[in-house]
Amino acid sequence: MLVLLENSVCHGARHLLDSPAPDQSPPTPSIPATPALPTIPKLASLPPFSFPTIPSIPNIPTIPTIPNFSLPPFPSISGLPFNIPNIPTIPSIPSIPFLSPPPGK
Repeated sequence: MLVLLENSVCHGARHLLDSPAPDQSPPTPSIPATPALPTIPKLASLPPFSFPTIPSIPNIPTIPTIPNFSLPPFPSISGLPFNIPNIPTIPSIPSIPFLSPPPGK
């Protein structure tokens, strides 16, 4: 019985597919043809483009370096330069016997 039901359903579906559908849709308005677009020239027909030549820049002379260039010493806060020469030390004064206390006291 199930087989008969399947056959009848398939037969009904096949009948619907095989039969032409009734034309119920409204007629579509006709679209006017688009006018022809202007043709674009091919790149091969254009003249070749060349960049203008740039004149070469002459060699600019370099500034010579100053040999052994050094700045003078900067003064310190006290006004004296940093490189102070060695100052000789003052010799000590020999002890005078009458100013010093006698030994053992």
